[in-house]
Amino acid sequence: MQIGFSETDEAFRAEVAAWLDDALSGEFACLRGRGGPGDDSALIAERKSFERKLASGGFCCPGWPTRHGGRGLSLAQQVIFHEEYARARAPGRLGHLGVTLFGPTCIAFGSPEQQRRFLPPIARGEEFWCQGYSEPGAGSDLANVQTRARLDGDEWVIDGQKVWTSWAEWADWCFVLARSDPDSKLHKGLSYLLVPMRQPGVSIRPIRQITGDAEFYEVFFSGARCARENVIGEVGGGWRVAQGTLAFERGASTLGQQMQFRNELNEIIEIARRNGKARDPLMRQRIAAAWMGLEIQRAGALRTLSSDPTLNPAALTNKIYWASWHRDLGELAMDVLGLEGEIAEGADPYALTRLQRLFLFTRAETIYGGSNQIQRNIIAERALGLPREARGDL
Repeated sequence: MQIGFSETDEAFRAEVAAWLDDALSGEFACLRGRGGPGDDSALIAERKSFERKLASGGFCCPGWPTRHGGRGLSLAQQVIFHEEYARARAPGRLGHLGVTLFGPTCIAFGSPEQQRRFLPPIARGEEFWCQGYSEPGAGSDLANVQTRARLDGDEWVIDGQKVWTSWAEWADWCFVLARSDPDSKLHKGLSYLLVPMRQPGVSIRPIRQITGDAEFYEVFFSGARCARENVIGEVGGGWRVAQGTLAFERGASTLGQQMQFRNELNEIIEIARRNGKARDPLMRQRIAAAWMGLEIQRAGALRTLSSDPTLNPAALTNKIYWASWHRDLGELAMDVLGLEGEIAEGADPYALTRLQRLFLFTRAETIYGGSNQIQRNIIAERALGLPREARGDL
């Protein structure tokens, strides 16, 4: 799918670039280049304030319909916004999960009452979300969710554990996939619940890494509660809604991510030119292959982009492709840096450069959101129609 930019689109590009340049001056100048992968815990208060700044300019939820507080941008203009956001080195979005995953899911599956309650605070940059999918025994195998939800009068009571939950410490809400039918198995009997994070029944524990940072969290629900009406879609029909969320994750939200990838690749190319690695024929081939891979990613994301909240077969390939490509980019970065890549900027705290964080963090990307191994099974079974893999009792 080829995106073309009209004169109107290019005028919009100039508007976005000028707005971001002004917004990232003064009190928000410290945010340039911060808050990306491996740097998620940086400058939280400032990044929350920047979400409200984006909202003031109409850029918090640029692709949402205007009736829900968005700007209703065309696909071409959404691409432009993500390009300019990355070019300005604007910060990692703390509102990412609310804006790109929960918000579109609520628009597609939520009731009018739910849309009125939950969408405006996201669009204003006032409420933040995290995702309650993965569990210790149900990571890539999402249908094995064991977190339980039972009705107690007008409230759901939730018990269970979620893991690898990004931004849990700062989130106000979590969209939780839980088993509401205790006798159900696999994808049946699951419900998609909206659970407030700031309550006595929710405990959050950071998962500390070797760098000293905590990019992910464990979340424990012990009698946590949410209102009976806080179910997106039908009770017991959460699998369909969860798949819709994954469709949005595999589509539009990857556009901004790819622009960040382009920044990283450009930095690697500049270092290779500076230190002479660009003259090495093998290194030149690897850099060229990385560039081609990035172009393929963009084409794939645009081709599968749709307002239809279903995970179409082509979209199933996107995650494994970009995760593997990004892991390889981290290895390329270290090879271009050479010995320089083995030296930390500081020992206390353990300080890393952006490319060092890239190398370490991308090891996780082939695991979270569906490991490469599980993704290959999904592609084989759902996209290619091959027989299901034998599943014996462990």
